[in-house]
Amino acid sequence: MTRPAYRGLTWDHPRGYRALEAAAQAIAPDHGLSITWDRHPLEGFESHPIADLAARYDLIVLDHPHVGEAVAHDCLTPIDEVMDAGELAALDKSAIGPSLASYRYAGRHWALPLDAASQVMAYAPGRVETPPATWEEVVELASRAPVALSLAGPHAALTFQSVMASFTGGARPQDSFADPAAAREAYALMAALTGEATRARIDQNPIALLEAIAGGEDLAMVPLVYGYVNYARHGRVAFADAPRGAAGIGSILGGTGVAVSRRCAVTDELRAHLAWLMGADAQHRFIPAHEGQPALRSAWNDPAVDHAWGGFYSATRATLEAASLRPRHDGAIPFQTEASARLRAGLLNGELAAPVLADIEAAFTRHHAKGTET
Repeated sequence: MTRPAYRGLTWDHPRGYRALEAAAQAIAPDHGLSITWDRHPLEGFESHPIADLAARYDLIVLDHPHVGEAVAHDCLTPIDEVMDAGELAALDKSAIGPSLASYRYAGRHWALPLDAASQVMAYAPGRVETPPATWEEVVELASRAPVALSLAGPHAALTFQSVMASFTGGARPQDSFADPAAAREAYALMAALTGEATRARIDQNPIALLEAIAGGEDLAMVPLVYGYVNYARHGRVAFADAPRGAAGIGSILGGTGVAVSRRCAVTDELRAHLAWLMGADAQHRFIPAHEGQPALRSAWNDPAVDHAWGGFYSATRATLEAASLRPRHDGAIPFQTEASARLRAGLLNGELAAPVLADIEAAFTRHHAKGTET
């Protein structure tokens, strides 16, 4: 009997592919199917049109800002048609922070939370004895040590949103991008941190920034960068919760979900494999053992998992629990790209907040149909 065969796409980093590829070799045959995983670079993962990927792949690893675009193009099968309601209800309670909720849009779930991440603090253990807890302490540290913001690609907008969330608690206006007062405060803080260290690393994505710390380069800390457990195991990089503002921890959710395209023939074998990926055995053992970051709260709270990976999970899980969502409407990705470019230019050129923030709000209006879900 021929096994059902599927082709999937994930992102080209060990956290993104090792567990999936290992499961395809060691676990999928026991579930009666075969899966081949292709990879694309981080930049493609962040911005490639989802409809194009869904036309070519059965399974797609994606991030939650893509769901509005996917719904508009009707290119994914709702996960509530793949998994039963009881499984999703259980996962909603067990997933850390808003990991599952981030993929619920227009009344349906569109992906299973395979991997959990958020912007957290990363620092060089030999250069920072006690990580700063607040933004005021971050600014003080930057006066005597190289502290860089993560501003490359979409990350200028993501950093901006995380800083704003620390002042607002993550609440956003219904039909605009930002609370004006919080936006001004966040821009001022980011301007204060756009010094030599930030300018020297303006084109470095999160992986490059973490590599710089791990390699002993002249970088003491990045206050907001997507956490990668891979760098914590041998103590090359230390992690801590994101800095706190007046409303507490502010951070924007990352992580990934596995989605099923419309072209995919959903079989019981595929359902069994997806259920296994979301289960305790995979999330506590298989995924962490292959450099992945599990999405179940119980795995993040597991002392054995935490110890094996240098305390990464206990150091950052409060940030995951408090994380906020990005805009997810159709048009969120081009808006994120445009907003990041405008923020980056404004910060590097020393522009005042008003014109920069006005341009960002105008971009949001262009890329978001008024009254639609964000």
